[in-house]
Amino acid sequence: MPKLPVRHQFEEKWRKLFEKFATHAQDDAGIAGWSVSGLETRLCYFVQVWRKENNKLQKGVWLDLGCGAGTYSKFLVDQGMYVIGLDYSFPTLKKAQLRNYSSIEWCVADATKIPLRTGIFDGAICFGVTQALENSNTVIAELASATKVGGKIWVDALNRWCIVHFIESFLRRLQGKPMHLRYETPANIINLMRKNNLSNIQLFWLPMLPSKLARFQWVLETPFLKWVFRNVPLMGSSLCHAFIITAERNSSSD
Repeated sequence: MPKLPVRHQFEEKWRKLFEKFATHAQDDAGIAGWSVSGLETRLCYFVQVWRKENNKLQKGVWLDLGCGAGTYSKFLVDQGMYVIGLDYSFPTLKKAQLRNYSSIEWCVADATKIPLRTGIFDGAICFGVTQALENSNTVIAELASATKVGGKIWVDALNRWCIVHFIESFLRRLQGKPMHLRYETPANIINLMRKNNLSNIQLFWLPMLPSKLARFQWVLETPFLKWVFRNVPLMGSSLCHAFIITAERNSSSD
């Protein structure tokens, strides 16, 4: 197993948590540290956006950066992709290998230091990663570097401006508690993508209820509310749990 870089205390805490999840859980959601309903909602939303946006995406070799147990890797394989799943948790990848997907190669490595040649992937996804990193700077740069010209990059993050997250973060600061999860803003991810010469950037809001209210999730997925989150100012940013941003690598990023 390759030597992994020294990490910030927050990142190291999450690496140990992911290894603990993988040691004790058998299902994809438990291994990733999500509730079953939470992972199902996130995957369902990704699939919806993918099928809407993917009519022109090329197949080929894709990177699943921070792949966990391979939930998204398996979906990509089912779309005809060849996938390399990269994760820094060795116990997690051991569980992923048990899924027996022959078109997925698993690699133990850090998302902030990809140990592969640059410009070799036709596309890359990075889901469930940014909230466990000190910042998103390096991972966006690594994704841009790893992807071929014209390749598509997909990144998700937990929304900092969601009312629930904002209140939680405020209360933790008042109580002197350390950061538990790192929340992001679309503006920061978009700026980082532009700095790394990525273009055709698109933002998709992901509304999601807590697992206790999962039976009402369908309400947030009605066409009317989807339109509201997409078009009414502040509705998506204040009410949506997370977001997905897609971009394309430019030739000028070489």
